[in-house]
Amino acid sequence: MSAHRDLGRMALEILGEHFSLEKKDIGADARLSKNGMVFETEVYSLGYAGQLCILRMKAMLGLMKMETAVVTPGSRDLPLLNLDWVGALGKETQIAELYDTQLAPYPAGALAEFDAVKRQGEDLEEIASEPRWYDAILYPCSFHKAGKGLSERFSSMAEAFLRVYAAQLARSVSCDSAKKAEKNRAFAQRLFDEGGPAVDQVTKLFGRETAERLILNYMYGG
Repeated sequence: MSAHRDLGRMALEILGEHFSLEKKDIGADARLSKNGMVFETEVYSLGYAGQLCILRMKAMLGLMKMETAVVTPGSRDLPLLNLDWVGALGKETQIAELYDTQLAPYPAGALAEFDAVKRQGEDLEEIASEPRWYDAILYPCSFHKAGKGLSERFSSMAEAFLRVYAAQLARSVSCDSAKKAEKNRAFAQRLFDEGGPAVDQVTKLFGRETAERLILNYMYGG
């Protein structure tokens, strides 16, 4: 997996081409460890554009790794972006998700740009996941791919997806920031209340109070 590019560094590089990033101090929550699992979190302000959260997890003495990059738009009416990469025992999983958290419908032309990226992996295995409440607001241009020996392709697809998003965010116009924050908060609160794979794991390891800070303040805050 030598060709894999760290999602966090990739996000900082690409978003840094368009926005001024300022790292936030989140104290002891920046590094949590329990039962052989290390969970690291970084949060960056994108100014008017919102917030970037980077998470990295290691377990099984480093044999399993997970990286996540989340962009929560601020006063810009874009979908919420979530990128995940998981590497375990030689197999990789690459996930790119757009969630409908807009105040107004997202233009078909904008979504078509992400569809073009998804088509780059038409020949790759698509992961079937357990049904979740957020499936109803997950745009079809999202993808969940898995395989071995695909580090370079997965990194390339993640980069292309992120570049499309960053460019759209940079040229977007302002929206009602208070109403947008309400939409973001509603998504985060429901995710915390109803759960998801990562949320469930963090809650089990570190408790609901810590999980609530991570989900509501860092991952999807702004």
